[in-house]
Amino acid sequence: MKKILIASTNKKKLTELQDLLSGLGLDLISLSEFKFEEVAETGKTFEENASLKAAHAAKTLNRWVIADDSGLIVSFLNGKPGVYSARFAGPGCTYQDNNRKLLRLLKNVPASKRRAKFVCVMSLYENGRRVRTVRGECAGRIGFAERGKRGFGYDPVFIPQGSSKSFAELGPAAKNKISHRGKALRAAKKVVLNYLKKNR
Repeated sequence: MKKILIASTNKKKLTELQDLLSGLGLDLISLSEFKFEEVAETGKTFEENASLKAAHAAKTLNRWVIADDSGLIVSFLNGKPGVYSARFAGPGCTYQDNNRKLLRLLKNVPASKRRAKFVCVMSLYENGRRVRTVRGECAGRIGFAERGKRGFGYDPVFIPQGSSKSFAELGPAAKNKISHRGKALRAAKKVVLNYLKKNR
């Protein structure tokens, strides 16, 4: 069974990725199984950060690696929080801290100007060599309050296009069908399967 390292220690993200990659006959392992110092996310784009993480883990651990960098882009805030989504409210901030800051910055902004999109970029590396980078996006808007208990990150405030529910109100199956991470991972799955067929 082919082992693929998911270059993340975020447990909720790992669970989501494992659900999306199930059925491929792959042995998915996470960084938490190794003594490993994660690389600083110094890139200015999602693509740069995903590649930084994947290349570092692949070289250090000599494995097949999938790394992602995801974030929220809000039109009214000129693209913020973007690559700083995880630390939007400052060092050591929680998901709720980030959501509260976002809602505060959008206070009194009408629904028509609350457009946003989630972006997920996944980079696939083998032993330090980049195989492919893929991208997924999900358009929507920012709600006026946190809603729902599922998911993580900005899920309670993000309402995907065509829905009246936030990501945090949708079940995992419904969310994965339309989410940025689901789209990126479906593209990544094709790359992995094609690569494995060629390199058996």
